Amino acid sequence: MTALRKYIIAGLLVWLPLIITVVTIKFVVDLLDGTILLLPPEYRPEALLGFSIPGAGIVLAVGVLLLTGMFAANLLGRRLVLIWEKALGKIPLVRNIYNSVKQIATTLLASQSKSFRKVVLVEYPRKDSWCIGFLVNEQLDTDSAITDLQLQSIYLPTTPNPTSGFNLLLPQRDIIELDMSVEDGFKFIISMGVIVPDGKIKRLLQESADAAGS
Repeated sequence: MTALRKYIIAGLLVWLPLIITVVTIKFVVDLLDGTILLLPPEYRPEALLGFSIPGAGIVLAVGVLLLTGMFAANLLGRRLVLIWEKALGKIPLVRNIYNSVKQIATTLLASQSKSFRKVVLVEYPRKDSWCIGFLVNEQLDTDSAITDLQLQSIYLPTTPNPTSGFNLLLPQRDIIELDMSVEDGFKFIISMGVIVPDGKIKRLLQESADAAGS
């Protein structure tokens, strides 16, 4: 029975990552391929060539992004985008959603942005209980009437789904920066702590295990 369990687990370790990878890639490709529907029916590949081309939607999506970026980067494009944003800013509810999404996208995608560039360790939700998080903003302006401490914004993701989590404002002195890449941080969270990258966390776990065994 032990050998059978061992073989089943070995088989899962081969097929499970492969299946999840294929399904994820297929989902993204199918999603981007849907952009081909933006073209008029007479200009779609199946109408022009007599057959559909897998991945044509991806090429179209990348092309649209490039053309939009080139247009928005020049003087005329920036003015038109500004007019467009002012028009949206006059529509209740729409302006709130648009401005929030744009601010988040600008923060995350800007090359000079420092958001989500550092993995940190914080003591949460109680003493001697630690969580891995990501530094979002280290330059917060706080009201001196509330606290004189220099607070930083930390995103604390949940596991195994890092798209949900908590936003904590913590003093700089209570935040430990880890020698870990953001990618390794997400791996640790998504794997529920099974995948431990080399660095401070792994050394701490090894030291704890050695201390327990001695």
